[in-house]
Amino acid sequence: MTTPQDLLFVALDVPADRPVEQGDLSLALAAAELLDLLFAQVVTLRDEQVVPVSGHLTGDPMLDKAAASLIRTEPYESAEDWLWRRGDGLSAAYRDELEHTEPSGSGLRQLFRRADRSVDRIDSEARRHAADRWARHEPLLVGLAAALGIEEPDHEETATTAEHAESAENAEKDKADTVDDRVAVVLAALGEALTELEAVRQRRRIEEDAFDNVWRAP
Repeated sequence: MTTPQDLLFVALDVPADRPVEQGDLSLALAAAELLDLLFAQVVTLRDEQVVPVSGHLTGDPMLDKAAASLIRTEPYESAEDWLWRRGDGLSAAYRDELEHTEPSGSGLRQLFRRADRSVDRIDSEARRHAADRWARHEPLLVGLAAALGIEEPDHEETATTAEHAESAENAEKDKADTVDDRVAVVLAALGEALTELEAVRQRRRIEEDAFDNVWRAP
């Protein structure tokens, strides 16, 4: 299971302040990939530049595709440039990947297409892994979800789950402590990209409204 996969399930299952736009989700999935590649020591960050340091495979098809698309010559691209390039259509790519790999792929396809959150949940190991990681308030997943307007779970309601997974959480925290600065760079780049994307949407809405007003004018 990878952070992008877990984030995708969280985006499907957890209420957000507003509907998650596919473009926003694509950028966040690209950020999640970059974080996983950092943990796998496939890349590092030099200031804000994404620098490949290893060509080894992660074992996950989507992460390996991400690694294969890295720019390996100087000047390297910035973290934000990576999000825009890798994020193009990425939510659809992850949807297609899950439809092919999940045992209930057809049901997953329905869930993607329906806004009604009362639909039956598809039970799978991948979904349970994402739910457990979310219930443990895993910092990387919570940070990525927060950028999409998805609120963190209530600590009291998930206390039992968190205690049950305490040892795993501590292990992940030890890893996170070694890359805190780089995680902050990735999350900051994600925030900037999401802000820019929303600004583009607002400009388009203003232009469309102005065009409509021209045609409605007497």
